[in-house]
Amino acid sequence: MPYEQPTVRSAAVIAMHLIDIADAIDLTNAELLWDRQRRSSSVRSKLGSTPPKAVAFGVPPVLLKLDPLELSLQGGTYRADVTARLYDFGAVALSVRIPIASCSWAAFSQLANRVDALLGPGADSPVWGQLLQPLRAALLPALSRPSAASLHEDYLLGIVHAFEESIPASTLHEQIDLVPLLSGEQRALSEQARKDLLQHRYSYYADDLVVLTWDRAFIYEPRGDSDVVDILEVANAQLLEMRFYDELLDAELPRMYDMVEAAHHAGNPLASRRFADLARGLYTLVAEVTEITEKVDNALQVTEDVYLARVYAAALDLFRVSRVSAAVDRKLAIIRDTYSALYEEASGKRAELLEVAIIVLIVVEIVIAIFRHT
Repeated sequence: MPYEQPTVRSAAVIAMHLIDIADAIDLTNAELLWDRQRRSSSVRSKLGSTPPKAVAFGVPPVLLKLDPLELSLQGGTYRADVTARLYDFGAVALSVRIPIASCSWAAFSQLANRVDALLGPGADSPVWGQLLQPLRAALLPALSRPSAASLHEDYLLGIVHAFEESIPASTLHEQIDLVPLLSGEQRALSEQARKDLLQHRYSYYADDLVVLTWDRAFIYEPRGDSDVVDILEVANAQLLEMRFYDELLDAELPRMYDMVEAAHHAGNPLASRRFADLARGLYTLVAEVTEITEKVDNALQVTEDVYLARVYAAALDLFRVSRVSAAVDRKLAIIRDTYSALYEEASGKRAELLEVAIIVLIVVEIVIAIFRHT
């Protein structure tokens, strides 16, 4: 069946770039710093069309409005709105939103792909660094243990608010070819690949549609609600933070093994102190990572809104957040077991040292008694 080529009347393409910039961000301090330095107001984020009791942020992130950008795309210049959302667990979500009006569906898909080529993960674009550098400088006093911001996640959204023609959302994926936008591929895909791309489809009303993939999404939303966009951003932020701590623990485990091995071969009477210091260090690491991962897990609570809960759960599953989280938990369990073993070994070494001290005291007392009777 040939696909239709409707005219897109109102739409937008959003490029997201999420970066871990610190262990934590003091959001209250960040708001004060931003308002003072930029002379513009910050906003605590909430989902616009959903009651707070149904869906709410664990700790509401701070939304900052940055200076707009001008981007050259397909021979034209587009003005893009730019925002940054700060999460208390150290992540920043930069979003570049390009409004689009009056173009064919094919032109809209091509434009989305051009945005991805310019700002996507394979583009190595300087735009994100240019946006992040002044933001980091302005917020530095609010950052706890700033990081190098080498780890990042990217996501692309094609959002249509209205077509010139009336198209039912239930059959939209059958009448319009969504695959070039969702895949970024110009060549025709196999039927199985097309099915895989289109399998994560969700609707609540008769005139809305969300189609999710690993790194892109299509949203048909005539009311202009941004709740689904916000939920996808939170899911990407959770993936980013879990990846950060997974890599952190990957680097920490070999170092931990080396330190334990060194402590075992130290061969000095104060080895118990060395084991105790190692155990305290590991306990601190476990406590810090556990605290942050709990914040990440509770970044968004979805209770009564069944539709958003489905989209959110599907995004977490599609992004494999639970798998990365499980890997973090396994590595934390290894470190906890090592901590327990070190603590027991430190206690054993102390007991041995105490026994030696008692034996020495007994010997000294015997020697003194002998000398007194000679």
